[in-house]
Amino acid sequence: MPDNKEGNPVSDKRDLAERIARLAAAPPHVADYGRRALIRDAARFGLGAAAMAALTRGLAFRPAFAADAPALPEITSVPANLKGSGTVRVCSWGGALQKAQREAYFKPFEKLCGIKVIESEGPDAVKVKAMVDTGNVEYDVGEFDRADVINLEKKGDYWEPIDYALFDTQNIDPVFRYKYAIDMLPYAQIMAFRTDAFGGRKPADWAQFWDTKAFPGPRTMSSGTGGLIPELEFAELAAGKPVDKVYPIDIDAGYASLAKVKPAVVKWWTAGAMPAQMLADKEVVLGTAWNGRIDAIQRAGAPVEIMWDHGMLRNDCWAIPKGAPNRDNAQKFSAFITMATAQARLSMLIPYGFVNSGAAAHLAPERLKVLPTAPAIRNRLFVFSSQWWADNEDAVSKKWASWILE
Repeated sequence: MPDNKEGNPVSDKRDLAERIARLAAAPPHVADYGRRALIRDAARFGLGAAAMAALTRGLAFRPAFAADAPALPEITSVPANLKGSGTVRVCSWGGALQKAQREAYFKPFEKLCGIKVIESEGPDAVKVKAMVDTGNVEYDVGEFDRADVINLEKKGDYWEPIDYALFDTQNIDPVFRYKYAIDMLPYAQIMAFRTDAFGGRKPADWAQFWDTKAFPGPRTMSSGTGGLIPELEFAELAAGKPVDKVYPIDIDAGYASLAKVKPAVVKWWTAGAMPAQMLADKEVVLGTAWNGRIDAIQRAGAPVEIMWDHGMLRNDCWAIPKGAPNRDNAQKFSAFITMATAQARLSMLIPYGFVNSGAAAHLAPERLKVLPTAPAIRNRLFVFSSQWWADNEDAVSKKWASWILE
């Protein structure tokens, strides 16, 4: 669609209608990204409320996943010790990820285990500390990086130990198991860019992400608040540090490098859906993001590409705040979603990896190839150091609070 205001109104409206039709035929975890842009463009091209309502009729009433979504392997039974009653309050990261999680394992967990999932968004270890300190624990299990768990563990008794007697430990490597957390979601934090922004040229490394003359335009990067961390690793790489020497991070040097791109960063994103939305809406031309969020907008037709080289391979975990009211159900939930079939279901809906080795048997070879754990992609990434961040996150966050205001 033309960005100028002098385009043909008829063709502009026709194009808008076609975009709405495409979104109406897509599952919501794909379609969500474009709703804000559609509303904006509808107003810009003079569509009144009635016309917009007519065009979008039925869009809000589609099932959780459309009929053309992949057929997921069924979970037909669960161990008796995972069954129960009552509720479990789960805090995840919203957007395409949480929609996929809902279909992959929240719904079958409710059906097979008899425990109702109550969802929320925005897990934050700082909030966990406050909740436990005040005795007002608002959710039973949250999605964190292990660095958050270890860092908070150093400050006191803030987590429930994981009950591995409930888990499929025969197929979950010990590297994924920690006393207070169970890894469950390998993913990549990468650079994404609009392919229509640079005349066919593609940024090939982090130095070019920083190069606002060769690759002009607004950027978005991860914030250092709300359970997220500033991307000092990328800042170091942009400054010329070899990828095998990223850790230990020189915090001051990292911030000095980050300051060079800071004027071009129009938004420090605080939720995983934000960079994908901004790229899809052309609010930015370059951004850092989680690979699964970019996949969703790519499949919806957004001209956005991932640059995998020197992205970070990360892994989220489930952790249970100390004193969570439904901690027994949280243990059962965590065990259920790390079962082989549940893990495979998520990998089919959003291209993140798995920690249960049995999941591979449920996935087609072509799907396995696009996961960040696939050798062809994995070899282009470096591994995020949860331990370094657990040891240094407080110092990094303290500096962020003053640096972002400079």
